Amino acid sequence: MTERHPAPDPLPPDGPPPPSAATDTFLAMIDAVTAAERIIRLGQSLRAEAVDRARLWTEATDLSVPSTGGPRWSPKIAGRRVLTTEVACALRVSERAAERLIAESEALLHDLPATQEALRQGRIGYRHAQVLIDHTTTLPPAGVAAVEEAVLPKAEHLTVPKLDRATRELRERLHPESIQERHQASVADRHIETCPAKDGMAWLNAYLPAVEVTGIANRLRDIAEGLKGEPGEERTRTQLMADAFTDLLLDGTTAAPAPGVAGGTESVEDRTTRRIDSPIGVGIRPRVLVTVPVLTLLGRSDDPGTLEGYGPIDADTARRIAARAPSFTRILTHPETGAVLSVGRDRYAVPKDLRTWLRVRDETCRFPGCNRNAARTDVDHVTDWQYGGGTDYGNLVHLCRSHHRVKHHTGWSSTSAGGGRVRWLAPSGREYEIEPATQIATRRPDRRTTRAKAVLPEEPPF
Repeated sequence: MTERHPAPDPLPPDGPPPPSAATDTFLAMIDAVTAAERIIRLGQSLRAEAVDRARLWTEATDLSVPSTGGPRWSPKIAGRRVLTTEVACALRVSERAAERLIAESEALLHDLPATQEALRQGRIGYRHAQVLIDHTTTLPPAGVAAVEEAVLPKAEHLTVPKLDRATRELRERLHPESIQERHQASVADRHIETCPAKDGMAWLNAYLPAVEVTGIANRLRDIAEGLKGEPGEERTRTQLMADAFTDLLLDGTTAAPAPGVAGGTESVEDRTTRRIDSPIGVGIRPRVLVTVPVLTLLGRSDDPGTLEGYGPIDADTARRIAARAPSFTRILTHPETGAVLSVGRDRYAVPKDLRTWLRVRDETCRFPGCNRNAARTDVDHVTDWQYGGGTDYGNLVHLCRSHHRVKHHTGWSSTSAGGGRVRWLAPSGREYEIEPATQIATRRPDRRTTRAKAVLPEEPPF
């Protein structure tokens, strides 16, 4: 009987495994992704060229209109504002984004030509190009060329964060000013930004010195660690840090959970306060505009309310703010009727009640794309008072100071399109029609609604 031995395992192949249909298909998909990305990068390169041609044109052409704006509104400044507003409206981006795009396009075309060519060929992405632009903006020409020559080859192989770190170190060595001088100048730009998010949430962003940011983060982490050991505390460290941040800014204190209440489930008002600092004030003090449907306020509907500067909020929050906020203007919207507010041609000044009505209707500046809060803007006559425009809701809109000046010192013009709509005509000939943020009825109430209005309570708890 012949003894059989098991067959030896096959030796691994020297090269890659033979391709299969599935592998070929997946490879083709990835190739399609990279091909699409190259097209996008080419388009971004062509966009930079087009934007810079428009910039050069506005600098060589007087796009302003005769005005008494003085040197602050010279033809060059007016032309730049026309370019920025036109680009922002055409691309439907903010003016800040348009200004950055114009500056970046100029830098690529005139300061970083090799980077522009690499973008055109698809060897780098636009975010890679932005890293080089950001780090060379304040360098002398020799330093710009040195950074581009040293870093651009790496950009073809590095991710954006790694490229940023590599470029930052080189920039520090080549910058003619010390980091101390640059830091002192940057501190002047510190600011806070808010950005609405979905589901009744929002972002709060702070641009602060790195030392302070690190200290704030460490303190919040320490507070969270301390609260984490409290009996019944079930919130995560991330949630604890967020709650401590909120409590400290609003009340000067932060809270531990009430006995027997699972952490994170109780309301802010129900939590037992554990003092961290001496109080700097309790609760929300700024003036708040809350539009609450009357049936929601009475608890007969759950239609959302509207918080000025943000948008829709849930019915419970709207009722709570309306009942407890110490300083607010409550706007009750009837399902069927409203009131006409107008002083016609009797006077130029806008009365207080009409200003409040307009503020609720507009919410923001009514120039295309502008989101500046109406509370910090001017009330402008769409048809100028001197040309017969009346002081009424149909001829008044909010304009921030910047766009108010744009209207009067450049070729931008506006007309009323009815129903609170404003039609803007750009110097290029493009038209933009802007809807009001809130549609408010303007019919006078009749006798059928008198009884409905009479039952509305005047004071909390409604």
